[in-house]
Amino acid sequence: MGKLARIAVTVLPYVAFIVLVNWLFVPEHLIEGVTQWSTNTWMGTLYLANVIVGFVFVLRDYAQREIGHKVLLATLLAGIPVYYFAGPGLAIASLVAFGLSEMTDWAVYSFTKRPLQDRIILSSLIAVPVDTLAFQYLAQYLSPAAFATEVLSKAIGVAVVWYLLRLRFGNSEVAAAH
Repeated sequence: MGKLARIAVTVLPYVAFIVLVNWLFVPEHLIEGVTQWSTNTWMGTLYLANVIVGFVFVLRDYAQREIGHKVLLATLLAGIPVYYFAGPGLAIASLVAFGLSEMTDWAVYSFTKRPLQDRIILSSLIAVPVDTLAFQYLAQYLSPAAFATEVLSKAIGVAVVWYLLRLRFGNSEVAAAH
């Protein structure tokens, strides 16, 4: 597969998933019986988007391996349809959260000399709670239930990437694209 095809296969799903997850936070967009999954728990409101958002980090990791920190441009590109479909509040919250997360990734990947698998875990321990807190606070969706579920979802996404890299490369050093 050529470089352009690899970029398309990794970056386009990443952008599309950002739009989808933000769209799912808007109650008017929920389709009864299909995607309408928001529930009030003793810890606060929980949305379907809180559960599936972790996969955006899996997609980001793959896009980032192809285009490095230019993934921020893809994130900004995703902000355009998010602004249109979900509104300016969610678009700004999403872009700020992804920006903070990406800066955290950059710091971990730039200043540690650990294998890629280790950097993914270390970066996620910092970036996931920061991203989640920033987004939920700015989008006014912050609740203990939503925060815990979203962090868990993202942790599962990170674990998937870590496991796939482990299967592919074992214990050998993996060069980072960062």
